[in-house]
Amino acid sequence: MQDQFSRTELLLGKEAMEKLKTSRVAVFGIGGVGGYVCEALIRSGVGKFDLIDDDRVCLTNLNRQIIATRKTIGRYKVDVMKERMLEINPDADIAVRKCFFLPENSGEFPFDEYDYVVDAVDTVSAKLELVVRAQEHGVPVISSMGAGNKLDGSQFRVADIYKTKTCPLAKVMRRELRRRGVKKLKVVYSEEEPTRPKEDASVSCRTNCICPPGTERKCTERRDIPGSVAFVPSVAGLIIAGEVVKDLIARKDEEDGGSPQS
Repeated sequence: MQDQFSRTELLLGKEAMEKLKTSRVAVFGIGGVGGYVCEALIRSGVGKFDLIDDDRVCLTNLNRQIIATRKTIGRYKVDVMKERMLEINPDADIAVRKCFFLPENSGEFPFDEYDYVVDAVDTVSAKLELVVRAQEHGVPVISSMGAGNKLDGSQFRVADIYKTKTCPLAKVMRRELRRRGVKKLKVVYSEEEPTRPKEDASVSCRTNCICPPGTERKCTERRDIPGSVAFVPSVAGLIIAGEVVKDLIARKDEEDGGSPQS
């Protein structure tokens, strides 16, 4: 019998679809990258999600974030993303947490219950803690490196963090992960040299902040406010989703005693 996942099942098979349906994926950061991760995973048949972000949709998100429309400005991103995902698959089990993941609250998250962790946050301290926590619990994790200030989506690569090059964020992560004894980490990164944002005070969030009322962490608090476009973070998010699907199927095969799919 056909259903909304029939075309996917033609490629992956019935057993793989069942594995995806019972998998629980935690997506940390529901922005330009994380939103497209959620979009692709819910359309791929993943059945359980934890969405973690305390940000609200801002007018400046409309150029790149799949959940950002004029109607959603000011709403929590996790709430908007959950509604969208349930419109695609009403049978999905989706939990939301309106908070930023930080080293201070990392103990509140049930890493031992996740089948996969997606790191799409944008602060180094949070990314490092996510990786360490996930690996402590033996949970696969994939981390998004910098997608800001980039214009060429074709230059994204999937690699171990210690085999990356060019990306400034990856360089920092390599150094800090080595200090923490982390020996490997799958990442999606770009080999494109970052573009320097134009200095234009008339469109800068630094001088013209329009964050919705109640926003806890405004972009004006950042040292640098990156530029971004519609066609770069979306590519990173879709690549990450593809890796998650592939790894979930392979991991379930291994747990079931079969041979992992490539």
